[in-house]
Amino acid sequence: MERAFIPYGRQSLNDRDIDAVIGVLKSDYLTQGTQVPSFESELSIKLNGVDVHCVSSGTSALHLACAAMGLGEGDVLWTSPISFVASANCARYCGALVDFVDVDYSTGLMSIEALKCKLEAAEKVGKLPKIIIPVHYAGQSVDMVQIADLSERYGFQVIEDACHALGGMYENEPIGSCKYSDAAVFSFHPVKSITSGEGGAISTNKKDLSEKIRRLRSHGIKRETQWSVEIGPWYYEQIDLGFNYRMTDIQAALGRSQLSRLDEFVSRRNNLHARYMSTLGDLPITCLNSNSNSAHHLFVIHVESNTIEKKALFEYLRDKGIGTQVHYIPIHLQPYYKQLGFEIGQFPESEKFYSTCLSLPLFPSLKEVDQDYIIRTLKEICN
Repeated sequence: MERAFIPYGRQSLNDRDIDAVIGVLKSDYLTQGTQVPSFESELSIKLNGVDVHCVSSGTSALHLACAAMGLGEGDVLWTSPISFVASANCARYCGALVDFVDVDYSTGLMSIEALKCKLEAAEKVGKLPKIIIPVHYAGQSVDMVQIADLSERYGFQVIEDACHALGGMYENEPIGSCKYSDAAVFSFHPVKSITSGEGGAISTNKKDLSEKIRRLRSHGIKRETQWSVEIGPWYYEQIDLGFNYRMTDIQAALGRSQLSRLDEFVSRRNNLHARYMSTLGDLPITCLNSNSNSAHHLFVIHVESNTIEKKALFEYLRDKGIGTQVHYIPIHLQPYYKQLGFEIGQFPESEKFYSTCLSLPLFPSLKEVDQDYIIRTLKEICN
C-alpha cells in the first residue's frame, strides 16, 4: 500500500472539536456571541490572568498591537530576519520603518549581543526603535529578562511574537504572560499549538493598552452604559480609525475545544522532539538548540555537511513522501524589503541560518511509525 504523504505540520482535530463548531452553526450567533469572550477568558487563565483579545489572525494581532502602541510615520520597529514576513509587515502597515537584529545561529532567536550593539549605535545617532518584536522561533522564548532590561534602559516597547510558542514556558511563567513585555501575540493557524482555522490573540497586562486594542479591533468604536441610558441603547461613538479584526464565534468555539488539549499537544510535541534528538545524533546534521520549556512548534535541523546539500536533502525527502519546509527565508532578502534598501550580507548569521536550515515533520498526531520512517529515510541518504 502506498504510504500517505507526511506534512511538516498539521492540525489535530477530534469529534469534540467538530461538535463545538456545529453547536455554534446551530445557534443564534455566528459572531459576537458568547464564544469569543469565553475563549478570551480561558486563554487568560492559561496566561496567568493577563487581558486577552482574540482577533482574526496572528498577522492582525501584530498590526493591532503596533497600532495600539501608536506606531506611525517616523517611528522605527526592529524584529528578527528569521521569521514570517508578518513580523515586519505590521510596522509597514502603520507607516513606520523596519530594521532587523541578527539571530544566534544555534537557536534562531534574536541575538542579545547583536541587539545591545545595535542599540548602542542607534542611541549615538538618535535613531532608537519605538518597538522591538523578538520572535520566539520554533516555540522557544528569547531571553526576555535581558530584553526587558534593555527596554527600560533605551525606552522602547516590546511585543513578543509568540505565534510559535503558546504552551511554552519561560522563567517558570507561561510564554505570553507579559511579565517582561508590553504585549504578546499568538497565531491559531492550523499548524500552530492550537487552531481556530485562522485566528490569533493579543495578551497584555497594561490596562490602557488593553482598552485601545479592544476598541481598535472593532472599528475604533466605543459604547458606554451611560450613553445607552441618556441617549438610547443604539448609541455608540467612533473614537479611532479602527479595523474589523474580530474573531467569529465559529472560530472561537474550535479554539476553546483545542485549548482544552493544549497541554496534551505540547507534551506530545516534547516526546516527538526527544525521539528525534535521541536518534539523529550520529548523522551529519545539527539539531537546533532548544530546551524542554519550548512549545516545540518546529523541529529544525542544520544541513552543514560537505557530504549532503540542503536542496538535495529537501528534494529527496519530498520524493519519499516526507514534507519538509524551510523556516524562513530572511525577511530582509524579500524583494519588497530589498526595495527599501536592505542587502545581502547585512545580517550574516540569519543568512547562514537560512542556507542550512530545514524543518522536519512535527505535530501531535504524527505517529511513531511515521517518525521512524522519517528517521530511517534520513539515515539512508546521510550515510
